[in-house]
Amino acid sequence: MAGADAKTAIIARAGAYGFGAIGFTRAALPPERRRWLRDFLAAGHHGTMGWMAERAAQRAHPQMLWPEALSVISLGFSYAPPGDALENLGNPEVGNISVYARNRDYHDIIKGKLKHLAQFIVTLGAGVKVFVDTAPVMEKPLAQQAGLGWQGKHTNLVSRVHGSWLFLGEVFTTLDLTPDAPGQNSCGSCHACLSVCPTDAFPAPYKLDARRCISYLTIEHDGPIPEEFRAAMGNRIYGCDDCLAVCPWNKFAQEGQEQKLAARDDLTAPSLAGLAALDDAAFRAKFSGSPIKRIGRNRFVRNVAIAIGNSQNPALLPAAQALAGDENTMVAEAGGWAVRRLLPFMLQNG
Repeated sequence: MAGADAKTAIIARAGAYGFGAIGFTRAALPPERRRWLRDFLAAGHHGTMGWMAERAAQRAHPQMLWPEALSVISLGFSYAPPGDALENLGNPEVGNISVYARNRDYHDIIKGKLKHLAQFIVTLGAGVKVFVDTAPVMEKPLAQQAGLGWQGKHTNLVSRVHGSWLFLGEVFTTLDLTPDAPGQNSCGSCHACLSVCPTDAFPAPYKLDARRCISYLTIEHDGPIPEEFRAAMGNRIYGCDDCLAVCPWNKFAQEGQEQKLAARDDLTAPSLAGLAALDDAAFRAKFSGSPIKRIGRNRFVRNVAIAIGNSQNPALLPAAQALAGDENTMVAEAGGWAVRRLLPFMLQNG
């Protein structure tokens, strides 16, 4: 099948699997993208995510990951929420979970769809490899190169059609496919994503210091969360959508259609008191099949303790006191902090 025909067939098949954005690019990145990665790592902005540095060469050079790859097919899958992603932030008695994590693990869902697409591409006589987030792939620069959108000032991909609500996946292939035109930056003078960040995680537009990012602190960071960020976390107990949710391009996004990603009722606005009571077995049962399960009970309940400490609700003091006595030292430290934060409100109420 000729290159143009192959692209048309791949686009049609990807659309049938629910991918709302698809583009094609070479399996290579320009020098400026490699320089950005080098500077990011040199500044220590990756925090404790040592795996980013360990395989930096493969991130910077896609063909080091798979030398036979000639083209990258970049795909976007919408998970746009039906309403206001930040609605929970005004209710301190509940925990706010990032929109993407309110149901099944997107890695499993997207990878399954990519594998089906890859099986089709194999019938065209090509070799393929699929990736979703977990491999050393600079997926956002590749997506911009392939024309899906552009990396916004919050460093995430922005689409004119889907706003900031896209999961990304890649198919590396031995097919030599004509590249699409790259996405053009359309942020203009807007700085909404930078201004809304609760912890000032953006030292400059298009630059992220993960060490200050609530998503990093609540998911990737293991150990006590630095006190300087705790109050700003509010009730965000897993991830943070603030910089994504305020993007003006979201007004064009249609609600995501994948039911396996639609928010579970019990994770839309979960009670902090209920979450604080989870032991390891209950945590594993509640979050089976969820991306939240990956961080483990202790890290998750640590986050819940901080949200309780920020609640200003003395009715949550017993939950905080129970966590302060937890056998895990990280959880106990966060629980003790929450107790100290809530005691003044208990005294105010007599």
